[in-house]
Amino acid sequence: MNVIVYRYNSICEPYYINALKAVGLTIIEDNQGQLDDSLPVNDKITYLGKLIADNMPLFIFSINFFPFVAMVCERVKIPYICVSVDCPVFEIYNNAIKSPYNRLFLFDQKQYESIKGVNPKCIYHLPLGAATDRMTDTTKNVKGYDYDVSFIGSLYTEKDPYSALSIPSDVKYSLEEKMKHQLQDKIYGLEYIESTLTDNEISCIKNADPNFYSSALSVRNLDRQIALDEYIGSHVTVMERKLLINTLAENIHDARLDLFTGSDTKDISPLVHKNGIAKSFTEMPVIFKKSKININTTMRSIRSGLPQRIWDILACGGFLLTNHQPEIDLFLTPGVHLETYSSLDELVEKTNYYLEHDEEREAIALNGYNKVCAEDSVLNRVMAIIKIIMENNT
Repeated sequence: MNVIVYRYNSICEPYYINALKAVGLTIIEDNQGQLDDSLPVNDKITYLGKLIADNMPLFIFSINFFPFVAMVCERVKIPYICVSVDCPVFEIYNNAIKSPYNRLFLFDQKQYESIKGVNPKCIYHLPLGAATDRMTDTTKNVKGYDYDVSFIGSLYTEKDPYSALSIPSDVKYSLEEKMKHQLQDKIYGLEYIESTLTDNEISCIKNADPNFYSSALSVRNLDRQIALDEYIGSHVTVMERKLLINTLAENIHDARLDLFTGSDTKDISPLVHKNGIAKSFTEMPVIFKKSKININTTMRSIRSGLPQRIWDILACGGFLLTNHQPEIDLFLTPGVHLETYSSLDELVEKTNYYLEHDEEREAIALNGYNKVCAEDSVLNRVMAIIKIIMENNT
């Protein structure tokens, strides 16, 4: 049975392609999204239509939602299965989400709740998964530790549209006070800012950026959500990551913090050992395995769900210390499979504790690895998707 996979260079695409093959499906790749970002949508539609006519696929699959793919699938009456690995993804609010041929899987419960009512029989909540086979193969000969504490990832300085905005000084002061309060209030989410954000503040953000995402083709006006997630959430993430890394580096005992990033590090403490970008498929898994402690801090626009980084670290057999997220207890057990923190003080305390307790730390890392291999691989998720689709089609 054939499946067409629409590709656009997502790092997660190979994981899901391998899983689809593992359940016996033949993959035909539509690489138009990889080859030319500027290709007109009509050309993409024509190419996809020809692939469908030539291969008669069981369904079309993509990582993240593409409205034009949904429209093609509705026209030819073929299911469109989409796994969203990012949050926010504003395309899921496009009117094309209403198609009865969509089967959309969202990993963030809050995001799911924000859209499920538009097409309740076709939108589902499903966590992301671990690429266990790939990660195990990459790290199978890795022994020992090269790093005490590691953080791999962007500081979001290069992904922070808020910093470029020219907005009135009184509005800017008000927003930044709210951001500081949010950082003190909770280790995740944007609830405080969301509850206090004014219409005027939203308008100032929108009017300051000519590229502010348009709601013209969306199921509802998204201005508040875009201001929160795209602008404020990104800036809070920048503030948080700088504060976290500097605080941790200055308070860990007889240990070094290694930072692997392509972001500007001028505001990072000289106590931090700064490295360049770790290559995703080759270097990053090895660093996860060779670090005594891997730190994760979830970007603020992911309100409740577990980001891909959590599953990646566990799939490498790395010890993970991550911020608490509301959905962690649904899938993993803190203190058994990983460890969590709910404040900077707790982060520092637990980092120092686990640096001094090797056997306990290594037991937790092994438990986490065994758990994701048994229950949380990408293959497990693909099989769950197929089961959901079959149950809902009977």
